[in-house]
Amino acid sequence: MKITNDVGLSELISSSEESLLCTGFAFTEGPIWIENDNSLLFSDINKQTIHQWQQITGKVDSYRPLSHHSNGLTLDLDGNLLACEHSGRRVSRAPYKQENKIETIANHWDGKKLNSPNDIVVHRNGTIYFTDPTYGLTQPAQGDPNAEQELTFQGVYKIATDGELDLLTTMFTQPNGLAFSPDEKSLYVGDSKDRLIRKFSVENDGTLSNPVLFLDVANDPRPGAPDGMKVDSEGRLWTTGPGGVWVVEPDGTILGQIEIPELPANIAFGSTDYKTIFLTARTSVYSIDTHVNGIVPPKRS
Repeated sequence: MKITNDVGLSELISSSEESLLCTGFAFTEGPIWIENDNSLLFSDINKQTIHQWQQITGKVDSYRPLSHHSNGLTLDLDGNLLACEHSGRRVSRAPYKQENKIETIANHWDGKKLNSPNDIVVHRNGTIYFTDPTYGLTQPAQGDPNAEQELTFQGVYKIATDGELDLLTTMFTQPNGLAFSPDEKSLYVGDSKDRLIRKFSVENDGTLSNPVLFLDVANDPRPGAPDGMKVDSEGRLWTTGPGGVWVVEPDGTILGQIEIPELPANIAFGSTDYKTIFLTARTSVYSIDTHVNGIVPPKRS
């Protein structure tokens, strides 16, 4: 592990080195911590499998062997697993460990198929937000090479608690990662094609307004782009990007970057105290201990 352009990031990290948890995959993505099981779920997009890493044993099992090229994963307020499926071209939901009850909660907009849902987050009021770029259509290993785009844009959507789907914005070239601020009054949305992150205000009706350019890394020569992201309890944004993981204060101050042996695509906070970051990085999954607290996913009270 190497910290570059360090202006305070090293003070947030307690690990001296990253830990390699498991390896041998094709393209890992979508990590989500499962608190009740002390485990991590993550997607291997190209191999169409969701895997589960157990913290106590270090063992990795196949959780969903036919994931339809799933990418982003999260839990809803009731603990159901939500999955963004590239080749399924849908957002699916299933009770945890009840794979016989997978259902579609979004797959069309205005009578046309979604592109390839990518990342997903849940507001504490139960509203679901997801991005819909074209990677599952344009990268054959991540979807159906014969699929055609039916929509003329790449959107960001929300699914209300009554199941109604709403298109929120089409301003992105390839919308990707999502993360709420701690008070959930703001939503960060990354564009992995234009290599930038915008910050929106979340209105009372769940719509987005006042987009502000929060981070622009288009001129960074290192490989990588804004992809998966999370926010800690102090409002710092932890996002994958050029070189590795970028950590940015709420006011936009860049604290530095974390570089590990493989380029990470996504990130999740977890472990018993939510002070560990888990990184899905190409063929492997890594962890790094920190001094900060991640945000525990909301649950129905």
